[in-house]
Amino acid sequence: MAKAFQKIYTKITQITKATCTVKATGVGYDELATVEGKLAQVVKIIDDEVTLQIFEGTEGIPTNAEVIFMGKAPSLKVSDQLAGRFFNAYGEPIDGGPEPEGEERAIGGPSVNPVRRKQPSELIATGIAGIDLNNTLVSGQKIPFFADPDQPFNQVMATVALRAETDKIILGGMGMTNDDYLYFKNVFSSAGALDRIISFMNTTEDPAVERLLVPDMALTAAEYFAVDKNEKVLVLLTDMTSYADALSIVSNRMDQIPSKDSMPGSLYSDLAKIYEKAAQFPSGGSITIVAVTTLSGGDITHAVPDNTGYITEGQLFLRQDSDVGKVVIDPFRSLSRLKQNVQGKKTRDDHPQVMNAAVRLYADAANAKTKLENGFDLTDYDLRTLSFAKDYSRELLAIDVNLNTVEMLDKIWELLSKHFRPAEVNMKQELVDRYWKK
Repeated sequence: MAKAFQKIYTKITQITKATCTVKATGVGYDELATVEGKLAQVVKIIDDEVTLQIFEGTEGIPTNAEVIFMGKAPSLKVSDQLAGRFFNAYGEPIDGGPEPEGEERAIGGPSVNPVRRKQPSELIATGIAGIDLNNTLVSGQKIPFFADPDQPFNQVMATVALRAETDKIILGGMGMTNDDYLYFKNVFSSAGALDRIISFMNTTEDPAVERLLVPDMALTAAEYFAVDKNEKVLVLLTDMTSYADALSIVSNRMDQIPSKDSMPGSLYSDLAKIYEKAAQFPSGGSITIVAVTTLSGGDITHAVPDNTGYITEGQLFLRQDSDVGKVVIDPFRSLSRLKQNVQGKKTRDDHPQVMNAAVRLYADAANAKTKLENGFDLTDYDLRTLSFAKDYSRELLAIDVNLNTVEMLDKIWELLSKHFRPAEVNMKQELVDRYWKK
């Protein structure tokens, strides 16, 4: 039902699979509208020709459909009432609770001016040793998980949400199954952590193009708590490949010429406008973004992970370790480009040396495994590195290991002392004297 002063048009000049074009004036980019009751958004304006993207598709829409412009872009009401709630892609509650009150803010605004940012230097401990040990997260960082679709990346994200030492966790779910949605809801409720977690969910039952709204909703909430409340906010986005697929659907329906892997030519910009919202603010607040990017057949060169790698500050790579039967954070293919800002500074002084020694010995184990597979004899040292690698994977790299940073470092010293002699770990003598387990 149209309200007073809303613009209404009934003459559609063109209809495609996803869009319709109507002659209209006084309309802005990104403005919302309804077309025959279906929600739509302005995506192109040429003179008085306004093109609207219809979220549910144009099926059943006649050329004389009623187009009502709402006079505003998608927005979210921000306040402390968001905490502990579950919302859909439009910011509407889906948990049975009341509509939150607060200041209405347009979503998808520009990234923070670089002069208003501070060098990221605050530790974010996740409790997952495979991250905290080798790829330590820093507040204000942007980093993705690269994972195969059959790996338990949503469980990892839920674990990070529960263990991360931050003020607020904001989860943006795109293309989730109902089981995934219920999993997150049950895990957060059972842990009693709902008071600091805000979730925006798009499931497989919802129109795919609604996924495009989820990151902007999540980041608008994040900016409120980080900038207005000076809080440390961790934004978890899963799965960015589903987001990119939605971009592809829209661009194809609009008959745009696709780029690599059927993705739109704007993919880099579309991803960058999300990831560049990560920032450390001088006032103390911060937005840190950890996202999941699923790989098609493990293809790291696909357009989505390829573009993501250019924007983000590293990646966390999930891998099934057949030797221990667990999913681990791969130390060889994972990278945090900002870890040196906190390792040994916000963590114990032996952290950088311990990390390097463990990865070096893990690499020696990989070489020993290659020798074994090719029928060569193994030395005593080779056998000990293989034994160390299994313990290292099982007790530190596995995603189900929950240790704080001190316990994590002590565990490494314990494994080094168990499998090697002090001279073999190639570390400063003063650290060996202080931490070696007799």
